[in-house]
Amino acid sequence: MNEMKWAKLTEVYGRMDAELIESYLEAHGIDVELFQEAVGHHIYPTTIDGMGRVQIFVEKENLHEARKMIKRFNEETETEISDEE
Repeated sequence: MNEMKWAKLTEVYGRMDAELIESYLEAHGIDVELFQEAVGHHIYPTTIDGMGRVQIFVEKENLHEARKMIKRFNEETETEISDEE
């Protein structure tokens, strides 16, 4: 990953959450790189010393649009959770 080209968008705890966001952004034409320091892949996130933390990067030129998309993603998933209750 060329650090000059990419900017950190956000970070989440758990690979599954990161991959959901990655899929959402890529479906809307935004390239994504995930970075995770981990001992291995687990179904459940490991949060000891940040080991389950996944950083999500997008190209700098798409950072503003990606932030809007993340906000929309969070609103949509929050609405879906509320509807299920």
